Amino acid sequence: EQHPPPPMRRHVASLLLLHGVAGLSLRHAAAPRTAPRAAAPSMCGILAVVNSKLSPEALRLQTLTLQRLVRHRGPDGSGIHVVETPTGARCSSVAHERLAIVDPLSGNQPLFSHDRSRSLTVNGEIYNHKQLRAELKDPTAFRTESDCEVIVHGYDEFGVDIASKLDGDFAFVILDDQTGDVYAARDPVGVNSLYMGTGLDGSTWFSSEAKPLVTGGCIDVRIFPPGHYYLARGGEEEGRLVPYYAPSWHSASAATQPLNLEKLRTTFTAAVEKRLMADVPYGVLLSGGLDSSLVASVIARLKRKRFLEHGKVDDLQPVKSFSIGLDGSPDLANAQKVAEFIGTEHYGFTFTVQEGIDAISDVIYHLETYDVTTIRAGTPMFLLARKIKAMGIKMVMSGEGADETLAGYLYFHKAPNGTELHEECVRKVAALNQFDCLRANKATMAHGLEVRVPFLDRGMLDATMTLDPDFKLTRKGEKTQFLEKWALREAFNVPTEPFLPHEVLFRQKEQFSDGVGYSWIDGLKEHAGKVISDEDMATAPIRFPYNTPGTKEAAYFRTIFHSHFPNNNYGNGIEATVPGGPSVACSTAKAIEWDEAWSDPTKQDQSGRFVDTHDAAVA
Repeated sequence: EQHPPPPMRRHVASLLLLHGVAGLSLRHAAAPRTAPRAAAPSMCGILAVVNSKLSPEALRLQTLTLQRLVRHRGPDGSGIHVVETPTGARCSSVAHERLAIVDPLSGNQPLFSHDRSRSLTVNGEIYNHKQLRAELKDPTAFRTESDCEVIVHGYDEFGVDIASKLDGDFAFVILDDQTGDVYAARDPVGVNSLYMGTGLDGSTWFSSEAKPLVTGGCIDVRIFPPGHYYLARGGEEEGRLVPYYAPSWHSASAATQPLNLEKLRTTFTAAVEKRLMADVPYGVLLSGGLDSSLVASVIARLKRKRFLEHGKVDDLQPVKSFSIGLDGSPDLANAQKVAEFIGTEHYGFTFTVQEGIDAISDVIYHLETYDVTTIRAGTPMFLLARKIKAMGIKMVMSGEGADETLAGYLYFHKAPNGTELHEECVRKVAALNQFDCLRANKATMAHGLEVRVPFLDRGMLDATMTLDPDFKLTRKGEKTQFLEKWALREAFNVPTEPFLPHEVLFRQKEQFSDGVGYSWIDGLKEHAGKVISDEDMATAPIRFPYNTPGTKEAAYFRTIFHSHFPNNNYGNGIEATVPGGPSVACSTAKAIEWDEAWSDPTKQDQSGRFVDTHDAAVA
C-alpha cells in the first residue's frame, strides 16, 4: 500500500524549500550560475577471470554466460574484454553489467588506458576524480565522462598506490594485456561488494557477487577484504593481498580528539554533498530514525543552497523520501513526521508479515547470506527498493554506519569504559562489509538501485573514530550523553535552524528490523517454528558443522541459503563468507562479556529489544 503526499503539500513544500535557508538571500537567485555537470558513476556488476586455461572463445562464452548472474546490478548494458596472456598459454576476461546513471549512450565498460594496453572493470563512484585528474602528468583527454576512468590512468602513473588515493566506494579489476599483471582493489570499508575465488584450472576469479563463482565451479569462494589491493605480476600463479588502508584509529590510543560539534556537523554535511555528484533521479531512505532523518534533512538544505547558488530549477523540487513498515509501525509514523518537517515528497509503503516471508528466499539469494539480522532487516529493504526503482529512481542515500562509528546500538550502554567501547566500534566497522554494507548494497542492487552511505565517508570515519570514546559513553540521568549517539544528536541540535523535530532528534535507537514493526520478527520466528522441526534441529550439527544454527529461525534461513548456494565436491567454502558467533542487539561476540546475563544463550538475540535499556524490552 502506498501513501503519496497530496499535491497541495508538494506545492507548499516546494515553496518552503526556497525560503528555508537561513543566511541566504533570494537576491542570489537573480543571477544564476551554471551548476557543474556531474560525472557518470559506474554502479554495476563486475566479473573477471584471470589466467584461465580455456581458449579465448570458450572463456568469452563462459564469462558472458556467468555475468548474467549479476545483470540485476546493471540492467542497462554489458561489456566484455578477453585477452591472451603474453605467453599465449592462458587467457583472461573482464566483464561489466552497467547501471546507466548519466549519459546512457556512452561510458560503457570495460574502460581502457590511453594506449589500450590496460582494461578496467569497476563498480563504484570516485568523488575526488577531478582532483586526481589534475594530478596526472599525462594531458591526454579522457574518452568518457565517467568518474571511474581516472582509476586506469591513475594506475599508469601511481601504480599500486592508486587505491589509497581514491575517495569513494569501489571494487575494480585492472588487466595489463602486455605484461599479464592483475591489479584489483576494494574500498576501505567494503561499501561495494567483491568476492574472489579459484577456478578448477587454477584461474583467479573476481565478482561483485558470489553467484558466478559458485555456478562457475570455483573450488573456493571468499570475500575480497575491504581496504586491500590484490597484485599478481605476469607469470605468477598466485597474487598477494596487501592492506592499503590502515587508519590510526584502529588503535584506541589514537582516539583522543576533543568533542567538536561544529566539525562533526560540517564534516557530515560535506559527506552528503559530495554524494549528490550525479545528474540522476535520486531519493533518500527515511526510516524516521536519527541517522536517515539527518541524511534527508541535510539533502533538503543542500538542494535549497544549490538553487540559490546556481539557479537550477530542478533543485526547487523536494527530494523524494521513502519508508516501509508494517501497518502502524513506529518507522512509518516517524518518517512521515520528519518528511512534513523538512519538506520532502514522501512515500510510505506497507507490507504484511506474509509478504515478507514470501520474499525470504529471494532475499537470501540476492544478499548471499544466512545471517539472521541481515535477513530480518534486508527483507523490508529489498521490498522497498523494488518500489523505488519502479518509480524511476536510480540512486538513494541511506544512514548506515553511524551506529558502528558512534556507538549507537543499545548494547553499547553496557560498555564498561571508553577503551572497550572504542575497540568494539573498530570491530563493528571492520565487519560492516559482511552485515549492513552487504545488506544495503545487495538489497538495493537486486533491483538496479544504487545506495550511497555518507556516514562511511573517509572524512566522517576519521572525525568519528578519532573522537575520544568517553564522549560516546551513555550516561543516563546526566545533562549530556544521556542517550546513545548524543554527540551526533547535539551536533545537529540547532534550535534557531532546527534540522529535525526534537522528538526525532532525540528518539531512542530502533534497529531497522524492529522499527518496521515488532510483529515482523515475531512473525518470522513463528513461521520458522512451523517449518523447522525438532528433528531438523537435532541434525543441524551434522548438516551444518560450520556456524551451526542455534534457533529454528536461523536453521530456516540456513536451509534456504544452501538450496541457492550448494557446496561442490571441493567444499567451496561459501558458508564461511558469513560470520557467526553469539550476539545481543547486533553486538560482536566479544561484547557479550559486558553483561553476565548475556552469557545465557536464551537471552542472545540480535533484536534491540533484548537489551533491558530498550523502551519495549523483552529481556
